Amino acid sequence: MALEPLTFLFKDDGAVPNHPRWPMLVYKGALDLSKSRDPEDDIEKMFAANGWGHGGWRNGIYPFAHYHAMIHEVLGIARGTATVRFGGDAGEVLDVEPGDVAVLPAGTGHQRLSASGDLVVIGGYPPTGTYNLCRGDHPADRLAALKTIPDVPQPGSDPVTGRDGPLLGLWRS
Repeated sequence: MALEPLTFLFKDDGAVPNHPRWPMLVYKGALDLSKSRDPEDDIEKMFAANGWGHGGWRNGIYPFAHYHAMIHEVLGIARGTATVRFGGDAGEVLDVEPGDVAVLPAGTGHQRLSASGDLVVIGGYPPTGTYNLCRGDHPADRLAALKTIPDVPQPGSDPVTGRDGPLLGLWRS
């Protein structure tokens, strides 16, 4: 059976624009990390194998609402747990745990509300796009973002399942 993501399409909430057409994808339990000796490496390898290893990082999730207006982002939970608000104030609050992966189209707001002390998140990006950090509390960022978000190109693969993954069908141009 194919791994199917949960999908969330968020509206512009006046502070966080979100993506006007493409849903955020959440793969609950994308990887079984229960016996992994190096869960960070396991996630990084999966992202790289599927074309999403560019600009990768290991860290957490900022505690303030933010989004990226010029690139898509993938977040993989390697260790610990967190409660994250996606989509801005009117979005969805989700609990994430090791093995979960969230794929955020450009413009999707995200904010860590709480986390365990051992939280490690692996981030990555597709090869197209430019990293930028926009905060939901800066109206000028939002106005510029409304112009750039729709032009960020569709990635060539799903960061979890590759070229045949559901992202390509769900994120049609």
